[in-house]
Amino acid sequence: MTNTLAIILGSLVILALFADVILTDSTNILFLAKKFTEFTEWMAFWR
Repeated sequence: MTNTLAIILGSLVILALFADVILTDSTNILFLAKKFTEFTEWMAFWR
């Protein structure tokens, strides 16, 4: 991965998070955080 590609992808992620905060009051971020927590607990079970 080149530096340019990393900067572009990082900027897109930050832009998506910023848009979520502005448009939907962070509901998508909270949903994904909850699902990620459930997923990590599930993975720990199978470890």
